Amino acid sequence: MSNPLSLSLGPRVRKSPFFEAARKAGLSAASVYNHMYMPTSYGDPAAEYDRLINGVAMWDVAVERQVALKGPDALALARYLTPRNLDGLTIGQGKYAPICNYEGALINDPVLLQVSDDEIWLSIADSDIKLWAGAIAGARGMDVRVFEPDVSPLAVQGPKSFDVVADLCGDWVRELRYFGFRAFDLGDIPVVVARSGWSKQGGFEFYLRDGSKGDALWQRVADAGKPYGIGPGTPNYVERVESGLISYGADTDDMSNPFEYGLGKFMDVDQPGDFAGKEALRAIRDAGVTRRFMGLVIEGAPFAGTNEAPWRLSDAKGGDAGYASASAYSPRAQSNIAVAMVSVAAMEAGAGVTVHADNGNLRAQVVPLPIV
Repeated sequence: MSNPLSLSLGPRVRKSPFFEAARKAGLSAASVYNHMYMPTSYGDPAAEYDRLINGVAMWDVAVERQVALKGPDALALARYLTPRNLDGLTIGQGKYAPICNYEGALINDPVLLQVSDDEIWLSIADSDIKLWAGAIAGARGMDVRVFEPDVSPLAVQGPKSFDVVADLCGDWVRELRYFGFRAFDLGDIPVVVARSGWSKQGGFEFYLRDGSKGDALWQRVADAGKPYGIGPGTPNYVERVESGLISYGADTDDMSNPFEYGLGKFMDVDQPGDFAGKEALRAIRDAGVTRRFMGLVIEGAPFAGTNEAPWRLSDAKGGDAGYASASAYSPRAQSNIAVAMVSVAAMEAGAGVTVHADNGNLRAQVVPLPIV
């Protein structure tokens, strides 16, 4: 058995406004995401999973850092950054907006929110999109400021999250569409309330607009959730594999393109306006992909843990068939499962794949996502 690792705290990695509250709530493990400490466990994975699936959980997800585009050219810059068609973008309704480089490779997949007539936020995954957006704005001579605002998300997720957030804010939150949002003052705590979050169990995110009030917001949510059995948690590893949620940087490699992940419905590569990667994405679409993001149902005894690095996949003849990027035992599927990038040729052969796992070679069937 390997020795447990500890994470050294220091000034080079930023703490969220909720960090101390999370520690008091029992935070036991963290990783680093977007140059910030990201909670990954409170010591009882089974309880954290159960709260998300059957109750309600609160997550410090301030690592979903915001990139603000503010100025007369904010919308023009947003249009150039993403192949998503932003016609009809309105204040109060966010959009999932993949971002690609000039070769058509996926480099982030944020939620885009227009918060005022001249300001747009990108709620980003784990990569330095502020640098990318700022460089493009400068190179194209756009009248826009690119910066990180004082905004930190706190998520409330699970089937009982609607009751908790309605008790805090009012029943109007139940009417929000997915990715819908509204500015709101929770007493003296300024937030944007959004129907969003990195799970398929339903929920909300409070975008805290004053980092000095992190402890206060955490306590307000914890108090409101107490009658519903709320407890702390983190973006849940098992549920995200069951649900087939994409984790940029974990599931992707340097060549990953949006079509491989089924994101074609979020792009309009034939729209009149230009955007980064337009010609490359058209070529990828026209040629078709050679691999796809899929689920795996894997044989064998229940996994006790998760894979720390991608596991190689091979086809029936021993040839390369891709990689499994995240795996776990699923209580709901009652099977070992994984999300994986699988070659189209291996899927068309119809014989399943072999997973070269840490504990040996295991047979697996390729299945659509979500698995559960």
